[in-house]
Amino acid sequence: MSADPSFSLPNQFDTVDYSGNIPVEHLDYSYIEKCKDVKYLEKILRLLRSGKEGIYPHLIKFCESHLEKLDPKSRALRTENPVATAANLSADEWSHICDELKMWQNETKKMDTSLKQQFMFDEVVNNNIPPVRASNSSLLLSQHSAPKVKRNPSKSVCPRDYKEWDKFNVKEDCLLVDEKPAHVITGPPKIKTEVDSTLLTQEEKLLLANREKDKGNEAFRAKSYEEAVAYYSRSLSVVPTVAAYNNRAQAEINLKQWDNAMKDCQRVLEMEPGNVKALLRRATLHKHMGNFQMAAEDLRMVLREEPQNTSATVLLSEIKKKMDELDPGQKSQGKKILIQEVEEEADNDDTKAEHIACPVEPSQAVGGEESSAAPAERGDMGNTQKKPHCRGDGGPHSDSGNSHHGHWRSKGGSSDKYKVTQESKEKVANGAGKRGSTTSVQADHSSGGKGSSAFGNVAETVNLDAPCGALPPPLSRLKNEGNLLFKNGQFGDALEKYSQAIQGYTDSGIDSPEDLCILYSNRAACYLKDGNSQDCIQDCTRALELQPFSLKPLLRRAMAYESLERYRKAYVDYKTVLQIDKSVQAAHDSVNRITRLLIEQDGPEWREKLPDIPLVPLSAQQHRREEPPSTEVLQARAEKAARDAERKAEVRFTALKQEGNEFVKKGQYQDALGKYSECLKLKPEECAIYTNRALCYLKLERFTEAKQDCDAALKLEPTNKKAFYRRALANKGLKDYLACSSDLQEVLQQDPNVQEAEKELEEVTVLLRQTLTNASPGKPRKIVTITEVEGEDDTSAAPSSENSCQGKNFTINLKPTNAYEFGQALNIACSSGNMAACAEMLASTAPEMLPEFLSTHLDGHNISFLMQALDLHLLEKDPNLVYQHLNHLHTADRFSVALMLLEKDERRHVTQLFEHLSAVENTGFTKNDIQNLANKYI
Repeated sequence: MSADPSFSLPNQFDTVDYSGNIPVEHLDYSYIEKCKDVKYLEKILRLLRSGKEGIYPHLIKFCESHLEKLDPKSRALRTENPVATAANLSADEWSHICDELKMWQNETKKMDTSLKQQFMFDEVVNNNIPPVRASNSSLLLSQHSAPKVKRNPSKSVCPRDYKEWDKFNVKEDCLLVDEKPAHVITGPPKIKTEVDSTLLTQEEKLLLANREKDKGNEAFRAKSYEEAVAYYSRSLSVVPTVAAYNNRAQAEINLKQWDNAMKDCQRVLEMEPGNVKALLRRATLHKHMGNFQMAAEDLRMVLREEPQNTSATVLLSEIKKKMDELDPGQKSQGKKILIQEVEEEADNDDTKAEHIACPVEPSQAVGGEESSAAPAERGDMGNTQKKPHCRGDGGPHSDSGNSHHGHWRSKGGSSDKYKVTQESKEKVANGAGKRGSTTSVQADHSSGGKGSSAFGNVAETVNLDAPCGALPPPLSRLKNEGNLLFKNGQFGDALEKYSQAIQGYTDSGIDSPEDLCILYSNRAACYLKDGNSQDCIQDCTRALELQPFSLKPLLRRAMAYESLERYRKAYVDYKTVLQIDKSVQAAHDSVNRITRLLIEQDGPEWREKLPDIPLVPLSAQQHRREEPPSTEVLQARAEKAARDAERKAEVRFTALKQEGNEFVKKGQYQDALGKYSECLKLKPEECAIYTNRALCYLKLERFTEAKQDCDAALKLEPTNKKAFYRRALANKGLKDYLACSSDLQEVLQQDPNVQEAEKELEEVTVLLRQTLTNASPGKPRKIVTITEVEGEDDTSAAPSSENSCQGKNFTINLKPTNAYEFGQALNIACSSGNMAACAEMLASTAPEMLPEFLSTHLDGHNISFLMQALDLHLLEKDPNLVYQHLNHLHTADRFSVALMLLEKDERRHVTQLFEHLSAVENTGFTKNDIQNLANKYI
């Protein structure tokens, strides 16, 4: 083997040529020991393992150990583990595996047998098997194959004579072949969407439905959504399930079949209210259909169920952005005017042709004209940048910059088609209109309106018999019907209703100029929509004669003049409108546009050719008087502001909470603390935020604040396990071990499987014992023996035999009357080990007095002694009394502390007492009562 000089002295070179051969000199202990290049060592190890230069087991082992020191995760150190066999497993593991395999084998055999026995199921499936998916050339033999012709074997076909080939015309036969229609399959065969399952059992139906659903899933993954919808429909025809409806809705969403998908989502929510997938897909549908508010509500419901749902969070943020873009509060680009043609509800939602590209803010009402009130105050006119459209539809102009390139021409529509028939006049005169009916209208309020929402469709009920000023009921109904027809875009029918109302007004002899002005103005709006500018001008002029300086007739007449290219008169009317209300942006735009046209048409002296512009009196100038808004308007504004504030607060709360959670994951507890504090300003009754902030306080060792947050959380949710646990940690930090122990016991009582709480309880128990020991460092208590004194002088003080128990050197008062006497008697009994006397004393003591008597004498030794006395001497005589004593004993002061200080043997005595008590049958208590009581001791 040739040696490469670049490897001879590895310490003198920074780089190693890995592509070259390894010299023999490098296969040495000293070189391998000094080499620090992991990659080169791996190459040396592979060479040694290959055996090309010989077999060196010790050198291979040395190289592996050195490489492991440099890089323990090196790929060269990996070894292949052999396949596990029965020899590698224990007997129990191997038998368990064998049992599971046998069980699976038996279940498979049973299933196959049951399927083979059900021949009807196979027949139904075979009859309804759909064709192969995405097959463009497969044909069913029963439908398209040619009928088989029986051949007679006795007859043989004679070959053609050569002379016949000379008569054969190839071109004619080719033409005949071309003329025959060929059966071409252009697409996949249509799949039946229903399966006949009438003869199947319920189990077979479920199996078949799952099969069809799985086929739909396959088609969905292959992006064959139409085929997936068909298979899901087949599954639903067998057994309707939530999963199939959900899957079909998603496939229909991909096919942009919004209505069908919405129906499926509704069915899912009927079957399973609160289904997250259905809510999420319905929100997607609402988003595509433009119902952003309803989409946001569905997404909020999803986030309440699954706060960590990223899809819902992202979709909600997108919808919020679109809602903010459509927010009516953003008026920084100037005001917009929305031309309203009809009074009251008729103008509440103008035609789509006029507003389709310019929705009005929902806070801006769009009613009709009842008088010449200011549209800015009443909201009768919205504000829009649209120019008045001229050709027949009363819609907006094209771009204002291009308005001077093309001239507007009216269609010159005749007014004959709007004449009122004699029959209609008679109906109005006789008051034969229908009364008492109420029509419910599904109106699109994208252009705003009283009480309307900015998004979605709002169902509004219109009372056709509502009074309209001084008009009699028949005329009021005609006017309301005209308003309703106008809202629905039926301008010709609306015009007829207004014409009937005007004729009826004339015949009835009513004196109400305001109402007649409104009728003429509304009919002018219909003329303008239909492109009849001449009649629109006439009606507007009549309306202005009745109510001078009425804003809407002026504005509509200006639009009609402009459509007829009468720019001077249009200019005058627009300037008059601006005198009445200078906030009408469309009038400003039209004045600027017409000014350029007049300069081009008349030159610099165009102003001299204008008619006189009338002066508007101050009383008619709406921008100079500001009437206070009505109570309904103020209430609607307040409700909208509250909804907007709640929506923004919800979005901000969610964002702050997520930011706080991210800071906690990164260990930035101070930053998370600030985010959670801001969350509590928005929602001060959110329990989860208090517990999260308490965690941050604990990490920052601010135990007092952590305890306060846990207390607040427990006020909101008294059984919150996290709050108890974190308050226990806060009490531990504050060295309040008794409160810490109480909280930890509460956690374990709710969930005994919390290992962290068990460990903390053990530590706190040790700390509590140390604290109690340090608190009383004095000498241990001495046992004082009380002896009986003989003599006549003390005979009067000696207790009677009925109330005392005498021994060698002591006397025990068996019927103590206060805590002092009970404590003295208990100390004597404990020092002498007289459990019988202690049991007799307990038998004469009322159970409810026991906690009071033991209040100053309760410690671990006394509890253990009482338990033994109850178990050995009193349980057989009166089990009910033992139960009553135990039921009251745990309520004594410092009982939980004394119970924690019990030694192992003393705890065993307590356990034995409850075991013996549970074995006793008594009518005064049950085993369940004993178990509940034992939980407070053990």
